[in-house]
Amino acid sequence: MSVTAHPIHWESLPDEEILQLRIKDLGLRITDSPLEPLIERMYSELEERGLCFQPSCYLADEWLCPDKEPIIGIPFCLAHPRLKKIEFDMMYEVEGGDEQSCMRLLRHECGHAFNYAYRLFRRTRWRQLFGSFSERYSDSYSYQPYSRRYVVHLDNHYAQSHPDEDFAETFAVWLNPGNSWKPKYQGWPAIKKLNYIDSLASRIGQQPPLVTARNDPPWSAQRMRSTLAAYYERKRKSLGSDFQGFYDDSLKEVFLTRSKGRKCMKASKLLREHRKQIVDHVARWTGHRKYDLHQLLIRFGTRCDALGLYARLDLDTVMAVVSLMTAIAGGTNRAVMRGRL
Repeated sequence: MSVTAHPIHWESLPDEEILQLRIKDLGLRITDSPLEPLIERMYSELEERGLCFQPSCYLADEWLCPDKEPIIGIPFCLAHPRLKKIEFDMMYEVEGGDEQSCMRLLRHECGHAFNYAYRLFRRTRWRQLFGSFSERYSDSYSYQPYSRRYVVHLDNHYAQSHPDEDFAETFAVWLNPGNSWKPKYQGWPAIKKLNYIDSLASRIGQQPPLVTARNDPPWSAQRMRSTLAAYYERKRKSLGSDFQGFYDDSLKEVFLTRSKGRKCMKASKLLREHRKQIVDHVARWTGHRKYDLHQLLIRFGTRCDALGLYARLDLDTVMAVVSLMTAIAGGTNRAVMRGRL
């Protein structure tokens, strides 16, 4: 495996100066970084499950497994706490920023890598259980929140988004030593998928992979010549040109800028507790997919935390959020609603 040996001591620089550095010049490595023990834990989990497979990991611009390649890309910001802080300051969230969420994502990506390493998606039984691997991906999808045909691992019932994601999510549930998946999913149709993976592990677990990763994986941080500032500028543009603070004024009208005592809670907590109610109402009146509305509400919560907003504990506040989201969704096309706000 391969944040420690740096050409310059950039960690002590102000954020403004770090943002002007090229990503490749940060000297980031997985070795000796906070990621190393988590990856080693994943390898131990694979060994305990009877698999000799240990996918290579590298620092990339986001969480990914390159198409049909058994290698895991991890966001480079997770290799150093200073970069995690900058990521949060710039994007208001850090995907996999804590140990628990990082392990969830590692297990998920490991599922993709295992699928690609042994070309499981070509098998007849795989297609019967999960569907066609060649099914087209979509930025948005509808899901059934109470379906028992799928496991629940990542947020927003991600297993229902695509057959490849269904397999990766099922693998992650199977791999996690903290999951008692047999009693938990007993009686669910999803148990067939879990038993299939369990059977696969016993049959091919000690066989070498059919596919190995190339030495120059795409989107590697070691080759990224752009500065951190340019990287975040592109990232924000992909979310919409007015991403930063676009709805701040509206959120400040709905919520409070300071707590009013026990009759208040953090605005983000209220949004989480009433998420289903809010999304159901907005979906009914706008026709937008619930997945897209969930994503918008998550961004609202992140922005409320950044602004330090609080909410009154009354129905009027919840309905004000419904009205705000209905107004936004009613005048927004679906391409923008797909997490691009």
